[in-house]
Amino acid sequence: MVSIKLHQPGLVHYQAAWDFQKSLFEEILNQKKNNLTSEMHLILLEHPHVYTLGKNGDPGNALFNDVLLKKIEAELYHIERGGDITYHGYGQLVGYPILDLEQLNLGIKGYINLLESALINTVAEYGIEATQATDAIGVWVDAGKPSARKIAAIGVKSSRYVTMHGFALNVTTDLNYFNYINPCGFVDRGVTSIEKETGLRPTLDEVSALFIKHFSELTNCEVR
Repeated sequence: MVSIKLHQPGLVHYQAAWDFQKSLFEEILNQKKNNLTSEMHLILLEHPHVYTLGKNGDPGNALFNDVLLKKIEAELYHIERGGDITYHGYGQLVGYPILDLEQLNLGIKGYINLLESALINTVAEYGIEATQATDAIGVWVDAGKPSARKIAAIGVKSSRYVTMHGFALNVTTDLNYFNYINPCGFVDRGVTSIEKETGLRPTLDEVSALFIKHFSELTNCEVR
């Protein structure tokens, strides 16, 4: 069975996590260029307040200026993943799988579907019925209805089928921080969290363990 190395560093500043991702990403790419098989990685962590804007994102979806950004103790990063603007912060499980999809016999679309499925299965453990949406990436409650709200965002970068960036699952996240953006570019859909949907306040360690279980089952890999 293929193994994936697990990293759980806790609360990490965005820049440090981004640098770590890039180092692992480049290592796998370099190994592939030499026809070598590399170890793959799954990073699960939490960030202080930060907004990230994807390479094709619309800066107009950031509803703040530098003064407000400082007031709410957040930062903004322009990064190389797909997708628009999103928020990361306390009480949110952020996952960065650094994978060689060819080792997993996956294409990009299949990988996105796998991430969505793992997250759907994770929140189902708390009685939340979430699904994919036909017109948007991510995991949604009441998808296709006026009450549609996103519980997990997904944005990835890939090169030669090597991935970085990943997902953000709202667990006990302060959803007020989404009021300062049009999340993922949407102006007509809300956001939610495990806490908002259920009243529960699970720890990130607890939710991480559930995600690892479902991610491992779907990839048929040992995460350790």
